[in-house]
Amino acid sequence: MTNILAIVGRPNVGKSTLFNRMVGGRQAIVDPTSGVTRDRNYGHSDWNGIGFSVIDTGGYVMGSDDIFEEEIRKQASLAIEEADVILFVVDAFEGISPLDEEVAELLRKSGKPVVLAANKVDNPMRVALAAEFYSLGLGQPWELSAVNGTGTGDLLDEIVKHFQPTEDTTDPHADLPKIAVVGRPNVGKSSLINALIGEQRNIVTPIAGTTRDSIFTRFNQFGFDFYLVDTAGLRKKNKVNEDIEFYSVMRSVRTIETADVGILMIDAVTGFESQDMNIFSLLQKNHRGIVLVVNKWDLVEKSNNTMRDFEASLRQKIEPFTDVPIVFTSAITKQRLIKALEVALQVYQSRSRRIPTAKLNEVMLPIVQENPPPSTKGKYVKVKYITQLKTRYPSFVFFCNLPQYVREPYKRFVENRLREKFNFTGVPIEIYFREK
Repeated sequence: MTNILAIVGRPNVGKSTLFNRMVGGRQAIVDPTSGVTRDRNYGHSDWNGIGFSVIDTGGYVMGSDDIFEEEIRKQASLAIEEADVILFVVDAFEGISPLDEEVAELLRKSGKPVVLAANKVDNPMRVALAAEFYSLGLGQPWELSAVNGTGTGDLLDEIVKHFQPTEDTTDPHADLPKIAVVGRPNVGKSSLINALIGEQRNIVTPIAGTTRDSIFTRFNQFGFDFYLVDTAGLRKKNKVNEDIEFYSVMRSVRTIETADVGILMIDAVTGFESQDMNIFSLLQKNHRGIVLVVNKWDLVEKSNNTMRDFEASLRQKIEPFTDVPIVFTSAITKQRLIKALEVALQVYQSRSRRIPTAKLNEVMLPIVQENPPPSTKGKYVKVKYITQLKTRYPSFVFFCNLPQYVREPYKRFVENRLREKFNFTGVPIEIYFREK
C-alpha cells in the first residue's frame, strides 16, 4: 500500500489518542506525561473504501539536549519522509506555541500535503479557539476531539482526498507470520531489528527501557516475508514503578499472546536470569514458538567449549522443556542474524504442522502399546486412538479407557516421542488423555 499518513506535532497534543481512534484499538500508549511515544508506531485504517497506513510519532522537540528528545526528533523526521500525507495536530485549548510555528515551518518545507487538526475541541464553546491556527499558513484547521471522536469524520474526509483508492481496505498481510522479539531491557532487541532491515527503524540508546510500544516491522528480504515485532523490555514487577512502563510491560505481554513465535533474546554477558525464565514461561504458557537468541556473543571471552558449555547450562535452566533451538548472535557484528530468522520460521512451520490421523496412529500407537503407562491399583491404561485437535498450536488427544490414571511423567514421555517423530522443536505441545 502506498497511502501513508504520518501524525506529527509537539508533545502532549493528543497524537496517540487520535492514532488509536483511527486504527480502532489501544495500540499506542496514551498518558498525560509528554514524550510517552518514542518510536514510530504503525497501524492500518480505512475510510470510505480507501485504506491507508498510519504512523504515530513522538512529540517534535527542537533544540533539546535530552537524549530521548533528540531520538524522537529523528524518528518524527523519518516519518515525515515516509509519509504521503502529514496530519499536523495542535492543541486548540492552549493555542499556538512557538514550537507549533517551528513544526509548521518544517512541514511547509517538506512540500507534502498537510492537514491541520485542532484537537481538544471537546465542546461547542471551544470551536472558535481553532481560528487562530489559520496564521500557520497550512490551510483550514479542522476542529476535533480525539477523546470523544467529535469531528474525526470530517477530518478523515479531508485526509483521504489526497490518497489513491484501494481495492481492498483490509490489511493484505494480516496472515503473515508474526515474530516477536522479547527479552529483558537493554539486551539488544531494537539493535537486532535495525541490523536486519538496515535502517534506524527503532530508537536505540544505552538506557534500559527505551522501547515502550510494540513496533511492527514487515521484513520482506532474502526470501523471507513476515512481521518482526519489537517489544518493550520486560522487568520484574517491583521495578515497574511508572504508569508508562507498566503499560509498556502489558503491551509486551499482549504482543507475546498474539505472536506466532517469540525470539527470546538473552544477554551473553549477564547470562540467563530469573526474568528470562519468566518470559520463557510466558511464551510456553501461551503456546508460542520459542527461539533462544544469545546476543552480544562477540563480547564473551571464548575457549574451545565455551558455546557448548553455555548451551548445556541454558538447557538445564529451562528444563523440562529443553527442545528449543539456541542461536548465538551479535547484533553489532550481524553474526548469525539471518540464521536466527531461518530458525524462527522453521519453528513457525512446526507450530502450524498438521499430522494426518492415520499417520499419527501408525507411528504413535505401537510406541504407547510397547510402553504403556504404569499400572495403578492393578488397573492398566490402554490407548485406543490418537488424533490432533484443530487448535492454532499442536495439541493431541489420546483416547483410552482410564485417563485418570495417567500421570505427568508419562505425558512427558509421550510428548518427547512426538517431538522425535514429527519435529516439533521450539514448539510447546499439549497432551490430553480422554476416555473413549
